[in-house]
Amino acid sequence: MNGNSPQRLRKVLLPAALVAGDTLFAFGALALGYWLRYASPVGRLGLEVPDATFRTYLPLLLVGVAFLIAAYAQLNLYTERLLLRKFQSIALIVKGTSLWFAAYLGLSLVLKFDPPISRLFVVIGFVCVIAVMAVWRSLFYFLLTRPAWRDRVRQRVAVLGWNDEARNLTETLTADPAHPYRFCGVIPLPDETVPPQVLGTLADLETLLRAHQIDVLVAARSDLPRDIMIRAVETCERTYTEWKVIPSSFQILLSGLRLQTIGRLPVLGIEELAINQLFNRALKRAVDITGALTGLILGAPVALVLAILIKLESPGGPVLFRQIRVGAGHRPFTLWKLRSMTPDAAATDHARQSTARQDPRLLRLGAFMRSWNLDEVPQFWNVLRGDMSLVGPRPERPVHVDRLAHAIPHYLPRHLVKPGMTGWAQINGLRGETDLARRIQHDIYYIENWSLWLDLQILALTFVRWRNAY
Repeated sequence: MNGNSPQRLRKVLLPAALVAGDTLFAFGALALGYWLRYASPVGRLGLEVPDATFRTYLPLLLVGVAFLIAAYAQLNLYTERLLLRKFQSIALIVKGTSLWFAAYLGLSLVLKFDPPISRLFVVIGFVCVIAVMAVWRSLFYFLLTRPAWRDRVRQRVAVLGWNDEARNLTETLTADPAHPYRFCGVIPLPDETVPPQVLGTLADLETLLRAHQIDVLVAARSDLPRDIMIRAVETCERTYTEWKVIPSSFQILLSGLRLQTIGRLPVLGIEELAINQLFNRALKRAVDITGALTGLILGAPVALVLAILIKLESPGGPVLFRQIRVGAGHRPFTLWKLRSMTPDAAATDHARQSTARQDPRLLRLGAFMRSWNLDEVPQFWNVLRGDMSLVGPRPERPVHVDRLAHAIPHYLPRHLVKPGMTGWAQINGLRGETDLARRIQHDIYYIENWSLWLDLQILALTFVRWRNAY
């Protein structure tokens, strides 16, 4: 590895540049916060702190910068896999700055500084840091994604073997020119169907890895013959190539995989997911109760007006619509919505898994309510009762659950958690008459990667992303 190699650029130089840039701009943001607090009209909103000159406040600013960089580093913001991931990085910056806000504010309450830390400065500094860091990182990613830099930063990937998983991987990599991994080609196994973009044969593996400067070799299956597996791993060691395997034995819930010991034998298996751990369930439930109460209070006037309009357009049916859906643990529950269709729509509802665009059964008001998700206001009651969560896979009717369980691989694990009013699939436009298999993949991704932060992001994006809502 020479001094100007792409590996050194990815692993050392660019992360170091990001740390230096983050440090500089974080200090600038906190200095701006100081100015807004003590030298601008904004400072008059709070109590003045005596002797708060910039010189005396400088140590506090430096401590704040150190806390920020430490929080970002703890969240793995400077790993090479995020070099081309702008939005993931900015999301981590917001998360890290939020941790800094709580820690810095808590420190000001516990320890006595001279001069003391102003609470208003911490609030203003929090806003300034997020704004300044977002601008700086956006500029950095704009420059880094130019072709001259992007191709040097991306890791070159070759695939060993060919199957459906390998095809999905290559399609994912080739579809995104800014993906951290760059697909270079396939090295098929003996007797396999010749795939596209073949680099060469298995017999020339070491030569191919060196000639194409491959950084990562991905095995398409975990059940490779032992001799091929050993040879591939040894070749990767000699060429300093990362070795990865698509775990074909585990198609879902990969984040729950853990290596444990039974007796003296190491065993790989799926343990409890983060979303089902006791503390996390309690935390998620607290957010659900708070959100449901807020939604019911704020939504009550809206629901009342809509109820009157529903009766005026369709006086022959009820205002509320109820339907049996399948929840967590495959338990049925009654879901409530504002009625958006004609009273006799339920008679043909079993024929389709989703409502069609411009469905003739829709009321005029119903189409409007669905486009703005207003028909789902009564579901806050389902959340308050505990049948649903604010965020999770959308619940389906029993008849469709039975059918889809046989038609779509890995459909049933979505019932490991409570269904939600909104979800990862929905904010990505996978609702209505969209690809059900992709929708299930997004649901499984959510279950595997759950965090309170992910829930908060989904809730925020629900208000700005409602594609295919009809």
